[in-house]
Amino acid sequence: MLQVENLRLGFMANGQTFAAVDGISFAIAKGETFALLGESGCGKSATAQGIMRLLPAAGRILDGSIRLDGEALLTLPEADMRAYRGGRMAMIFQEPATSLNPVLTVGRQIGEVLERHRQLVGQAATGRMLELLRLVGIADPERRLGEYPFQLSGGMKQRVMIAIALAGEPELLIADEPTTALDVTVQAQILDLLAGLQAERGMGMLLITHDLGVVARMAHRIGVMYAGELVEVASRQEFFIRPRHPYTQALFAALPEVSRRGLRLTTIPGQVPVLSAMPAGCRFADRCAHVMAQCRSESPAWRAVGEGHVVRCHWTGEAAEAGPARHAVSELEIEPARPFLEVDALKVHFPIRRGLLQRTVGHVRAVDGVSLAISAGRTLALVGESGCGKTTVGKALLQLIQPTAGSVKLANRELVGMKPKRLRAARRHMQMVFQDPFASLNPRMRVGEIIAEGMAALALTADRATQAEALSALLSQVGLPDEAAGRYPHEFSGGQRQRIAIARALAVQPELLICDEPTSALDVSVQAQILNLLKKLQEELGVAYLFITHNFAVVEYLAHDVAVMYLGRIVERGRAEEVLRSPRHPYTQALLSAVPVPRLDGQSAVVRLPGETPSPANPPSGCHFHPRCPHVMAVCRESYPESSDVSATHTVNCHWRAV
Repeated sequence: MLQVENLRLGFMANGQTFAAVDGISFAIAKGETFALLGESGCGKSATAQGIMRLLPAAGRILDGSIRLDGEALLTLPEADMRAYRGGRMAMIFQEPATSLNPVLTVGRQIGEVLERHRQLVGQAATGRMLELLRLVGIADPERRLGEYPFQLSGGMKQRVMIAIALAGEPELLIADEPTTALDVTVQAQILDLLAGLQAERGMGMLLITHDLGVVARMAHRIGVMYAGELVEVASRQEFFIRPRHPYTQALFAALPEVSRRGLRLTTIPGQVPVLSAMPAGCRFADRCAHVMAQCRSESPAWRAVGEGHVVRCHWTGEAAEAGPARHAVSELEIEPARPFLEVDALKVHFPIRRGLLQRTVGHVRAVDGVSLAISAGRTLALVGESGCGKTTVGKALLQLIQPTAGSVKLANRELVGMKPKRLRAARRHMQMVFQDPFASLNPRMRVGEIIAEGMAALALTADRATQAEALSALLSQVGLPDEAAGRYPHEFSGGQRQRIAIARALAVQPELLICDEPTSALDVSVQAQILNLLKKLQEELGVAYLFITHNFAVVEYLAHDVAVMYLGRIVERGRAEEVLRSPRHPYTQALLSAVPVPRLDGQSAVVRLPGETPSPANPPSGCHFHPRCPHVMAVCRESYPESSDVSATHTVNCHWRAV
């Protein structure tokens, strides 16, 4: 259905054109999913934009052909291309916040596609809009149609983007990281939806992702991309059983798993080469563990290594052995009697104001009685769906949001109600890595200034030379070159911006780091680097982490303890091995069942949760989870369950006793 042949895409800079995609070829049949894998900066998104002819102003199509059902797309006039775009082919963009029009309602944006490509207007269009929103799992679609993007959570915005893409009933769907911002439960729902539509309509799909679990669940064939070139193409079976390119093997070795809990993750040294300095031979040579002299002078040709399995590599060996980089990491001996951070009955309620006089008519119970304890040198993972209050907990601990009630003690000092001057000094001991690095980095400051700002404010470095040395060391720690210090945030990829945010937090040498989804935007290779860094800092300095995440692979690898949060309250907590291996709350069981695993075996049946998380402004009576619980009983609707002990370190708030 789709044929891409020798596609070359470039970008203009300083009067020169640099090739970002350099001669790639692949085909997608009807009803087939072709997954593109690779690190940030490899050209995956540029390929997708080139197919849609949506390259930015500096982008150029240099060579090659793209055919959809035999029609050459690159020679079509723009007016004809508009009929294809959104109709016969559609795209789910990576960042829904920047892809949705902020001044148009959700209904207007879906309606545009229906009117142009399906000739639906009026009542028929409204009916179809409601159907599409229900299809992507948005509750109360009648209300959402009249809302604007800023009124929706990140996950909801992503679902609206998917609804817009599906509105034209495309033959080809290009999905650029379609589930990165979603919780595992919503991700499972969206993946099932896409797979169902594909089977029903014979829709072809180009899936761009860095999540090998999603690839294992969705892809029929996989293409691995590196520095603008495809380096390996294989069927799903061949790819997961016998990955042959050293780069592909390195991606698998970088995956965090419970089996690697006491080991350093394998990282890929260096970075993807910049467009202006592409190597002459194999582009992966400088980072390859099996590099030979031939690799540096001669670009490898394609060779077949199995049925439908081809690879571009001079090295002909099998799977790489575990190298010396992966060695045992000793666990810190922590005295659990004295927690470094103690949180008791923390509440954060936001007033709902209405009317001319802005009277308070209710409260949004974002955090409703959370108690936590973290010892020095330990990691507590806080998990749950979007909107359950995880990020609000993190901000309330730092007093960035004023708690309504409760206590937060850091090294036995009460932070709630502390005077601003003393609180500023206390923040030297705790820092936060925010979820959206682009929004949390000052776009007018260079990276060096952003990182040095905290050091200067707390007078940690006495002179410029010491500061420059510390800055260079921090950039190196998070895998960025020294020249990054002189550039602005917009000049970096999403993953690189996240590394800058982590470097800024580490600059003041905190004892507690609150990490809000710090690896959600990162490739597996960069994620491994950051996780190794966090583990090393914990080992050497005894840094404590509150790790807010929905990535259970990271939880398994890094966390000592886990707390599961639902609608402002902790519903289950315990040691990581207890909660992840023997979950007792139905909500925890549903979350864990929805996690896609990066292998062919071990794919479990997903526990489907009906509806969405209820609004914290109007939580259900009794147990907040009862409207979605598969084991609901009469008592669940009447009273909130007390905490009960499963073991000395494992507690659960649930009336139902899991066997």
